[in-house]
Amino acid sequence: MPFARLATATTPTCHLGLGLAAVGRPGYLTLGRDRDLPSDRGVDALRERAHALLDAAYAQGVRYIDVARSYGRAEEFLADWLRARPEATDVVVGSKWGYTYTAGWSVEAEQHEVKDHTLATYARQRAETAALLGDRLDLYQIHSVTPDSPALTDKELHARLAEAAAGGLTVGFSTSGPAQADAIRAALAVEADGAPLFRTVQSTYNALETSAGPALAEAHAAGLTVIVKEGVANGRLAGPEAPPALREIAEETSLGCDAVALALILRQPWAGVVLSGAATTAQLASNLHAAVVDLDEDHLARLAALPEDPAAYWDHRARLPWH
Repeated sequence: MPFARLATATTPTCHLGLGLAAVGRPGYLTLGRDRDLPSDRGVDALRERAHALLDAAYAQGVRYIDVARSYGRAEEFLADWLRARPEATDVVVGSKWGYTYTAGWSVEAEQHEVKDHTLATYARQRAETAALLGDRLDLYQIHSVTPDSPALTDKELHARLAEAAAGGLTVGFSTSGPAQADAIRAALAVEADGAPLFRTVQSTYNALETSAGPALAEAHAAGLTVIVKEGVANGRLAGPEAPPALREIAEETSLGCDAVALALILRQPWAGVVLSGAATTAQLASNLHAAVVDLDEDHLARLAALPEDPAAYWDHRARLPWH
C-alpha cells in the first residue's frame, strides 16, 4: 500500500503531512484566519497560497498530502501542483468523500457543506476526484464517520469500496464528534469478502481531545495506518489562544505552542501521520519543528492535565465561526 513509502522514509518530518482544508476555500473554522490569509480570498490567490505551502512542505520532507471533495478547490489546487512537478512521484495523496461543498466560494454562506454517505454520493464524488487527481490518488476516505453513519452498514457501498481496493486504491475513513472511539471500533468490524475493508483511519486527537486514543491504538494493532487531524485543535493550541501550561512549555523548549502540541501526538506509538493544517509557510515551518521537540516527563505530566470532556470539546468546536 502507498503508506509503505512513508514507513521507509527517514527524514525527520516523514511522519508529518499537510492538509489543505484551510486554503482550499475562503472560509473555515480555524482561529486566526483573518491574520493568516490575504484579504483577497479569490481562487487565484488561494491557489497561489496552496502551491507555496506544497512547495515548502515538499522541500522540507513532507510526503503525505490530504484533501477532500468538500475542501472547496483543494483537490484542483493539488492536481495543478502535481502536474507542474512531475518529479514529485514520492508524494502520497489522500482525499475524502461524503461531504459536498456548498458555500459557492463565500465566507458568509448559510451552509458550507452537506454530509451524505450514500452510494450515490460516493459514485458521484469518486468520479469528480478521479477527473482531477487520476492515478495520483492513493487513498480515498469516507469523510467524518460517526456511529450512526449508514456507511458502516451499507453492504452495496462496501462492495463498491472493495472493488476500488482490488484495483489498487487504499480505502479508509475519518471520524469526528464525541463518539469517535465508537465509530472507529464499528469501522474495524466492517468486512467485505471476509476481509477487513478499511486500511486507514483519520481522527481528531490533540492535547484537549484524547478520547479516541485507545481505539486508535486498537486500529494500529489491527494493521491500519493512523492519520491524526486537528492536532492544534483548530488554532486553540497555537499562539495566544493556547492554554497557559502549553505556552509555558513552548517557552521552555524555545519552540512554538503548535510544535509542542504536535510533538505530543508524534510520541504516540500508533500515530502514523500527523497532519499540519498550516495556512502560511511560517506556520508550516513551526509545525514541522514538532519532529525535534524533546518533551520530558514533567512536560508530559503538565500536558496530561489539559484534556476536556469530549462532549464539551466538540460543542466548543461546533460553535467556532467560519472565518
